[in-house]
Amino acid sequence: MKFGGTSMAGTERIRRVAGLVRAQAAGHGSGRNEVAVVVSAMAGETDRLVNFCREANPLYDPAEYDVVVASGEQVTSGLLALTLQSLGEKARSWLGWQLPVKTVGAHAKARVETIEAPEMLEALERGEIAVIPGFQGVSEEGRITTMGRGGSDTSAVAVAAAVGADRCDIYTDVDGVYTTDPRIVAKARKLKAVTYEEMLELASVGAKVLQTRSVGLAMKEGVRIQVLSSFIGDDAPPADDLPGTLIVSDEEMDELVEKGLMERQLVTGIAHDKNEAKVILTRVPDTPGAVANIFEPLAEASINVDMIIQNVGRDKGETDVTFTVPQADLARAQALLEDRRGEIGFNRIITDSKIAKISVVGVGMKSHAGVASTMFRALSDRGINIQAISTSEIKVSVMIDEDETELAVRVLHTAYGLDADD
Repeated sequence: MKFGGTSMAGTERIRRVAGLVRAQAAGHGSGRNEVAVVVSAMAGETDRLVNFCREANPLYDPAEYDVVVASGEQVTSGLLALTLQSLGEKARSWLGWQLPVKTVGAHAKARVETIEAPEMLEALERGEIAVIPGFQGVSEEGRITTMGRGGSDTSAVAVAAAVGADRCDIYTDVDGVYTTDPRIVAKARKLKAVTYEEMLELASVGAKVLQTRSVGLAMKEGVRIQVLSSFIGDDAPPADDLPGTLIVSDEEMDELVEKGLMERQLVTGIAHDKNEAKVILTRVPDTPGAVANIFEPLAEASINVDMIIQNVGRDKGETDVTFTVPQADLARAQALLEDRRGEIGFNRIITDSKIAKISVVGVGMKSHAGVASTMFRALSDRGINIQAISTSEIKVSVMIDEDETELAVRVLHTAYGLDADD
C-alpha cells in the first residue's frame, strides 16, 4: 500500500490511513494479509525542506540536500508505525538504508537498483506491518539518496516487486484513472483497468495520476497496480473489493475482456498538457547534419524534445524547423541555441509558450485505422487549428492553442464515445 502527501497531511489523516492499513491487514474471510506500506512526506513538507537547503547554501551539495529532504518521509513512516501500534497492531518503520533500498545515479534523481529485504520479509511473516519511507534509498557509497519528484510511487512498485506482492495499491487524492480529467469533462468515466502501455503513454503526456518511471518499473517487473482514493469513509469496503483502477499486462486485460468485466475500447483516455512550449528556427540550411546541430546541444543539456516538424525547403536550400520543449526548459533551450547560431546557421528563433498538447491514447489503435482522422475532423468542426502532430503505436498527440485546451478535450471525449451515460 502506498499513501501520498495529501493522505499523510497531519495526525488526523494519518489515523485514517492507519485504519485503512489495519483493515487491509485483517483481510476478511481469507485470513490475515501481509502488508508493507510506503509513505510520502506530509503535503508541502518537501518544498519546505528544499527552501531550507536553498537558504543555507544556494549552491548546495546534492548529497547533503538528499539528507535534508529525505527526512520528510522518515517522519511520516515513524508516525504511521506509532499510530498503528496505538490501534493494537504490530508495526515498525524500515528506513531506506535499513532494508536497504540500493540506488544508482545522481543524487536527487537516483534510480532503484535492488532491494534486499530478508529481515523485513521475516517480520511480515510474523504478522508485523512494515512501514517504509518512499522516495529514499542508499547509494553504493552508503550515502542517503532521493528519487526525484513523485519518487514514492517508484519506491512502492520496487518494494512490491522485491517482496513478490500480489498487488501494489497506490492511494491518492483521486479514486482511479478516468477517461479524461473529470474537472474538465463531467461525463468522464472511471476505468476498471488500463494496460501498462496505455498508462505509460497517459502518464508521459500529462495524466498526473502516476509517475511515469513507476509505471515503467511495474511493467518490467510485472507488478499489478491498483489506483484508489484514500479519502473514503471509515465504513468503505477493503481495497480487495473497492473499485479502483487496475493497471495490468495486455494478457490480463484480454482475460478481463473475455470474462465480460471490461469492454474493449478503441480509445482509453484523453490527456492534456499545458507545460509545453514551441520553438521555431527559421531558414535553417537544408543540408545533412543541420538538424543534428540543433538537437545535440539540447540533448547534452538533458532538455527533452517532443514534437518535431521540418518543413521541406523547396528552392533556397533552407527550411524552418519547429519543435516543442518543456516550458520550464524554454529559456535554457533558447540561450543554448543562440550560442550556437553560427554553427547551426539559422536566421531567428520564434517561441510560443501559450500552447497545449492534447493526446488520445488506446491499445485499440494498433488494430484500427481512422483514430487520427476522427480526431482531426472533430477538432476542425469546432474551428480548432492543429499546429503539429506526433504519433506512436497507441497514441496521437496534437499541438493547439492553450486557450482551446478544455474545448478540445470535451470535443474529443464525445467524438470517441467516452461520455458516461446519464
